[in-house]
Parts: sequence; structure tokens; C-alpha cells
Amino acid sequence: MDLLELRKEIDKIDDKIIPLLLQRMDISKKVAEYKVERGIPVLNEQREKEILEDVAKKCGEQGDTVKTVFSATMDASRALQHKIIGGGKELRESINKALEEKLELSQISESIACAGVEGAYASMAASEIFPNAEIKYYKQFEDVFKAVNDGSVSMGVIPVENSTAGSVHEVYDCIVKYRFYVVGACDLKVEHCLCTKKDTDSGEIKTVYSHPQGLSQCDIFLKEKGYIGTNYSNTAAAAKYVSESSDNSIAAICSVEAAKKYGLKIVERNIQNIKLNKTRFLVISKKLVIEKNADKISLIFSLPHTTGSLYRVLGRFSMAGLNLTKIESRPLESSDFSYYFYIDLMGSVQDEKTLDLLCALSSELPEFSFLGNFREIMR
Repeated sequence: MDLLELRKEIDKIDDKIIPLLLQRMDISKKVAEYKVERGIPVLNEQREKEILEDVAKKCGEQGDTVKTVFSATMDASRALQHKIIGGGKELRESINKALEEKLELSQISESIACAGVEGAYASMAASEIFPNAEIKYYKQFEDVFKAVNDGSVSMGVIPVENSTAGSVHEVYDCIVKYRFYVVGACDLKVEHCLCTKKDTDSGEIKTVYSHPQGLSQCDIFLKEKGYIGTNYSNTAAAAKYVSESSDNSIAAICSVEAAKKYGLKIVERNIQNIKLNKTRFLVISKKLVIEKNADKISLIFSLPHTTGSLYRVLGRFSMAGLNLTKIESRPLESSDFSYYFYIDLMGSVQDEKTLDLLCALSSELPEFSFLGNFREIMR
């Protein structure tokens, strides 16, 4: 047979499979009704395992392939049952409550925390998101989380990733630790400058201070110039340190705003490796806030330590038509090679299918945290 004839044979087989799949889904509805009446949970891991092992045995050398198809079918059936049963009731209620409140970040006038000092990139992001709020400054990233936790501030602004240097793992570890809601975000264009005191000659520079991310984003420039990069808590704090030092052999990598704030001379601008350099900042809060135009969702979850568990969960997002934009793994404390997964995806909890999926996963997974549904400001 030629290719066209082979495809026709496949079409005939598909025509036979489709009614059987629909029949299976109809029976899944009846299973859900049975479980509702008797208070039985949707997920029965042992039964699923037994079915998949049996499928693999029956299909011989194609066992693993066909088992994957059956896994997806089971996931779809389970999603349908969760919708009927109304799984994830607690999560659904908290999300609906946040939607009803209709809060907007731009209207908040309470204190906001960020790391560093005035002139830091986080400060610029905070001012963009919260034009009416007072900004309080803290030395370390975790200090921002602690301030939110103890109520010293209502929310915090923290950097999570850079388009050049990648993720800020220290911050992701804090996100996993504290499990605050993510209620907003800002993508900020980062233009790094080499700055010195006004009486310093560029030929005197030997050591350059900045945050490790700033040094990483400018490492090509530093190597070309032969400068020694030295870690500092924050780019703006490094600028402040240089301005107060009597040492003319040091410089800072910081923003134009920080240079102006601390009276430094800009020796060279735009020194980052990639000219279109951006840092992404998140807004953390103990209170769930969902703005009306929210279109990005963040989650944290852990998975059973079994073959294909991550693949199956990611397949559920694909099944719901949701696009993942980031996945980050962080090790579980006191565990050998087991991980939490942090993911971002495009979507809105106001979409029924999306909310149903999140509620289903919250009922099924060993650990699941809905971090928030928010909108991202591009600056």
C-alpha cells in the first residue's frame, strides 16, 4: 500500500476508537456520581497502576507506548470526575473571594518592601507597580519575605530572573519556603553602568562591586577590562558603598538612577553582555489579590517519585490548552533527589476549564500551592 492508503487505514481505525473513548468518558461520569454518593476520592493510584501494568503486558514490545496513551486517557477521565465532584473546594472558594474583592495594586498606599537601597532596580520596579505606596528597603532578599511575614509591610517586590543571567535561585528558595501569593509582576529593562567617584580616573579602577547577578550580566566587559568583580548585596548598595569610600581603585555596576542618587560619575553605559537585558520582578503578598486583567498563573507542586509523573502533569496543562512559560525545580529539604516544581503559565482563573484543572491538581498531588493569578507590567 502507498502512503495515502495507509493513512486511510489509520482513519478507519480512529473512527472505531473515537466512539469507544466517548463511551468510556460517559461511564467515567457515572463513576463520579457513584463516588459522590459514597464520599470516595477520585484518584485511586493502586488501581491505575494495576491497569497500566496490565496494558503493558498485553501489548508486548509496544507496551510502554500504549501505556502512555492509556495514561492520558485516565488523566482526562479523572479531570472529568473532578469537575463533576467539585474537587478543590477550598482553593475554588479562596479564588472566588479574591475575584469578588476587585483590588488593584496601583491603588495600594501601604508600605512596600524591596531589597537594597533607593535607586536599586527593585526600587524602580516597585515604583512602577505601586505609584502611591511608601517603599521600605531591606538588605537581603529574605529580609523582604520576613517583613511581609511579620506585617511590617503589606507586600514585597523581589527579582526572580534575568534574561541574561537566569534565575535568582535564592529567591525561588524563599518562594518555596514562605509560600506567599504572587499578585503582580514587572519586566524591567536593565541598563548597567560602570560608575566611580567623580575624582576617580578610569585608569585607577581595579575592583568592581555589584550584586552577583549584575556582575554575571556584565562579565564580558569585566574580563575585557581586566577588572576584578566583587559581590555586594545590591547594585544600588554597591553604588552607595563606592560613593562613601576613600578608595579610588573601586567602582560599581549600577543603574543610571543609582549613580545620580549617590553622586557617582558614569564612566561607561550599557555594559551588560546583552543589550536587551531585562529583569523580572514579582510582587509577594500574604493576601491573595487577583487583578481584573490577570493573565499569568504561578504554582508550586511536588510529585510522586514515579516514572512519568512530571510528564503526566504537564500533559494536563496541554490538555487544557494552557501554555507553560517557565518551569523551575528546587530540592525538597531532607530529601534525596526529590524536588518541588515551580511553574508559570499563561491563563486566567476566570476561565472555567483552567480553574477546574487547578482544583483537580490541588486534590490529587502530594503537595500543591496556587501562588496566584496576576498581570505583568512591561517597562
